[in-house]
Amino acid sequence: MKNILKKIKLKRKPYLKISKRQSKQSYNFNTYKENKDIKIEIEKRYNILTFIIVLALLILVISLFVVQVAGQEKYSQKLENLTKTIIYGQSAPRGRIYDRNGKLIVDNIPSKVIYYKKPSGITTKKEIKTAYKLANMIALDSSKLNDYDFKNFWIKNHPKDANKKITDEEWQKLEERKLTSDDIYDLKIERVTEEDLSIYTDLDKKAAYIYTLMNTGYSYDEKVIKNEDVTDEEYALVSENISELEGVNTKLDWERTYPYGSVFRSILGNVSSSKSGIPAELKDYYLDKGYSLDDRVGTSNLEYQYEDLLKGKKNKYQVMNDGSYKLLEEGKRGNDIVLTIDIELQKALEEILTEEALNAKKEANTEYYNGSFVIITNPKTGEILAMAGKQLKQNDDGSYSVIDFTSGVTQSTAVMGSVVKGASHIVGYNNGALKIGEIRYDNCVKIAATPEKCSWKYLGRLNDITALAQSSNTYQYYTAIKVGKGNYQYNKPLVIDKEAFNIYRNTFAEFGLGVKTGIDLPNEITGLKGNDSTSGLLLDLSIGQNDTYTPIQLAQYISTIANNGTRMQPYLYKGLYNDKSSYDQNKKELNKVNTEQKYMDRVHEGFKAVMSYGLGVGYIDKMYKPAGKTGTSQSFVDTDGDHKIDKETISTTFVAYAPYDDPKVTFTIVSPNISRPDGRTDHQSAINKRLADRVSKKYFEIYP
Repeated sequence: MKNILKKIKLKRKPYLKISKRQSKQSYNFNTYKENKDIKIEIEKRYNILTFIIVLALLILVISLFVVQVAGQEKYSQKLENLTKTIIYGQSAPRGRIYDRNGKLIVDNIPSKVIYYKKPSGITTKKEIKTAYKLANMIALDSSKLNDYDFKNFWIKNHPKDANKKITDEEWQKLEERKLTSDDIYDLKIERVTEEDLSIYTDLDKKAAYIYTLMNTGYSYDEKVIKNEDVTDEEYALVSENISELEGVNTKLDWERTYPYGSVFRSILGNVSSSKSGIPAELKDYYLDKGYSLDDRVGTSNLEYQYEDLLKGKKNKYQVMNDGSYKLLEEGKRGNDIVLTIDIELQKALEEILTEEALNAKKEANTEYYNGSFVIITNPKTGEILAMAGKQLKQNDDGSYSVIDFTSGVTQSTAVMGSVVKGASHIVGYNNGALKIGEIRYDNCVKIAATPEKCSWKYLGRLNDITALAQSSNTYQYYTAIKVGKGNYQYNKPLVIDKEAFNIYRNTFAEFGLGVKTGIDLPNEITGLKGNDSTSGLLLDLSIGQNDTYTPIQLAQYISTIANNGTRMQPYLYKGLYNDKSSYDQNKKELNKVNTEQKYMDRVHEGFKAVMSYGLGVGYIDKMYKPAGKTGTSQSFVDTDGDHKIDKETISTTFVAYAPYDDPKVTFTIVSPNISRPDGRTDHQSAINKRLADRVSKKYFEIYP
């Protein structure tokens, strides 16, 4: 057994030796192979990295070539645009304004200006020296110099003394950043005493004011030193001494001038001055449009409304490195525009209105009357040919003078009365509450617990035409009751459908009453609607008593009737002066009254009757073929200024168009508070009749 085990052992030993050797050889081979693979991978990655670096360098080289060689001009221009400073000159002259016949009504005239533009590198000492030189050459009101600027001038002149007013502790706090430089300067200002300032003479104060003007606003802006009442001597003296007045110069600016004086002046509007720039209340509006604070802009009415057209283009400069200025774009005057207004007709209208307002004030019962409005339009286009409002002002000696109140055409309201009865007829026709030719008797209407409602007198048997001619109130009351689905019995309660108020107001709005007309003037108002819906007030609404309207709304109303139910937007801007293709670009149809033609024809017939045998006889000569409507209303005023109405008055209105077979013109007249019902007599001024007669004759004289 031992021999057998021994043989087996001897046989296995060589086998084990071979396995170890082979295993070692295999290990060495695998290690070599792994090292070789790693080396190959490293070389591969190195090559990739080398390629990436070479590619990046190539891209960088190409980019540098594009920027520095191929695109040098392009990128140099971009760099220049990013680093250059662009400034603009003073506001260029505005465009002129003409009337419809080419007559100049707003122009520009040159005005002399003395200004300062800060030179590059100028010192405070030199500026003060220049201010004193200039103070000896021109007259200037130094009272506008405020305390802060006066003290600032003292500090600039006495820097060492000003520094002594700061304690060592305060200087230490400045170093420790517990105080700022602004804090230190504010302390200096506070500590300048009246005794310090007492050394200054009137000349010093004038120089201080000039120095303040020289340093107001941005350093690169032109600072106006004087642009009002600059005498020829001052202008010449400064111009001759420009070389000694570093930064000071003279130029001719512009101011608005009005060849027709005060005619239509308030509606033409105003422009800010070169000294004041943009008014504070319009700052946000104009800054959002890209303006500068010192720009001259339209501040009211047409100058404001058409600012984008009228404004001029300013000179554009680049500030060079040496402080000089390079002109990049030359400015130009704004666009000239044409208005729909006939300035000769406007002038005549204002003269007539002024005379008649003063005449009316001399009549009885006119204690609360203070002016009237007149508007003349083309009903087919919406063009306003003339419009005016005049207000009476009592002088210290008890006499009266007249001031302009044309803005009241769009911004004041009145109870218009019976002139709206044309629209009330349409409400009745449309809703089956009134039939063509319907006969009614002019009886008073009595609702329980309310006074009787009657016409101005008993008018007897009426149809829809004669009711307009004689201005029957009760005829309209019966229509309103039917529209409101009421069951009327004398002296009994009356219940009506409140929707009737909306029915009336919606139709009135189609004519332009109670809604904005769209006239191209800012701040147009809509008037007031009654907020009570009792039955009696519906009846009042039907005769023009419940709501208030503006004069321009009433003008749009009569124009809509004259234009056969088409409501046109009233406008004043006709177009560009040198471009007739732009004329009437504001002509705009707003809506068509929702009714049948046969009903509109009945209103036309009724308005013709008013002027031929009704209450409008004598207002306009029959030779002009007028059609129209008179109106009288109950109104109220605040007599003691406590914002509460306390006195009943009577207002009168009149609307008309002519000729009735082809309307070319409309006339609207509103005279609020013309008389009082409790006066010593029952006299009521006929101012509207006189105005209608004189104004219509003037119109047909100009436009036969």
